[in-house]
Amino acid sequence: MIITKEIEYRGDGIALRGFYAYPEKRTNLPAILIAPSWAGRDKFACEKAIYMAKKGYVGFALDFYGDAKVGASKEENASLLNSLLAEKYALMTRLKTAYTTVSRMHMVDKSSIAAIGFCFGGRCVLDMARSNMFLKAVVSFHGKLESNIYKTEDIDTKILVLHGYNDPMVTPEEVNKFQEEMNRRNADWQLHSFGNTMHAFTNPEANDPEFGTVYNQLTNKRAWKLAEDFLRESFIPSYF
Repeated sequence: MIITKEIEYRGDGIALRGFYAYPEKRTNLPAILIAPSWAGRDKFACEKAIYMAKKGYVGFALDFYGDAKVGASKEENASLLNSLLAEKYALMTRLKTAYTTVSRMHMVDKSSIAAIGFCFGGRCVLDMARSNMFLKAVVSFHGKLESNIYKTEDIDTKILVLHGYNDPMVTPEEVNKFQEEMNRRNADWQLHSFGNTMHAFTNPEANDPEFGTVYNQLTNKRAWKLAEDFLRESFIPSYF
């Protein structure tokens, strides 16, 4: 049986609401933080938390905007995101608070936490890795690769990037720059590029070729297989 709950936590002076799921009657579990797209902690992110719980993890969909606010359009998403990014330390503070909240849960093994992210959330989990936030691993699904975090020390977190070759929001130059950064910081990293694949390829509701967001059933299946194998490998030999 999977237990689902909401939890209120505070970050950057804002009341945030996370959604989490976990297998009943199990303790000392690895946990997966889930960073949503720019829309916020939507149904998609919560469904992924449940999905991860069914795989034996604690799945935690984090909140970017406070009170689980979700944008209703591209324009509202952009407004919410721009307001968040306008505050220099707000985003990283909220990401760190989500991590701390999960690490303190009674059923979680705080030494075994990973993160996955989608679109803007993909950039977020990569920045968590760039900041060495004590994560075992991160997986970015069609995430932005650019960052305003400029550190030089080695990255301890394992990194998997799942990227659509035809994603108009991530240029080949951005891909190359990211790969050079990962090598420069001695990261254990992988980047898989899927042909004939645009942005938001994991989201069945993405159907806007002009904007560049299109669901791809086959790529979604392949990407999840890679992600699940990667996460399992990252937690071996403790749990699987």
